[in-house]
Amino acid sequence: MTDAKTQIDETVKANDVVLYMKGTKSMPQCGFSQRVAGVLNFMGVEFTDVNVLADEEIRQGIKDYSDWPTIPQLYVKGEFVGGCDIITEMTLSGELDQLFDQNGVTYDKDAADKIRDANA
Repeated sequence: MTDAKTQIDETVKANDVVLYMKGTKSMPQCGFSQRVAGVLNFMGVEFTDVNVLADEEIRQGIKDYSDWPTIPQLYVKGEFVGGCDIITEMTLSGELDQLFDQNGVTYDKDAADKIRDANA
């Protein structure tokens, strides 16, 4: 598990935004991963996707790394943000915008507003 932990640590620290998910950003393999990847894609966020289904050690390792039992998991600037429910809530409340602004992550503000308008 040390190799997986090292690989995860290097990935989250080397990339501004990382989504550990089931599947890929272009082909999610579960509804929760699809929702988070869809939000990021719609908002135009550049992010690295890691398909946990491709490597069982990474799949378990990311849960141990974050001490969070579910996937997907979003990291921004090396910090664990949350899973699907948290990202959904943060998107609708505007907190995700604030997090991206504070960390210099580029995103489409109009697209974020459209998500909130559609769910109001």
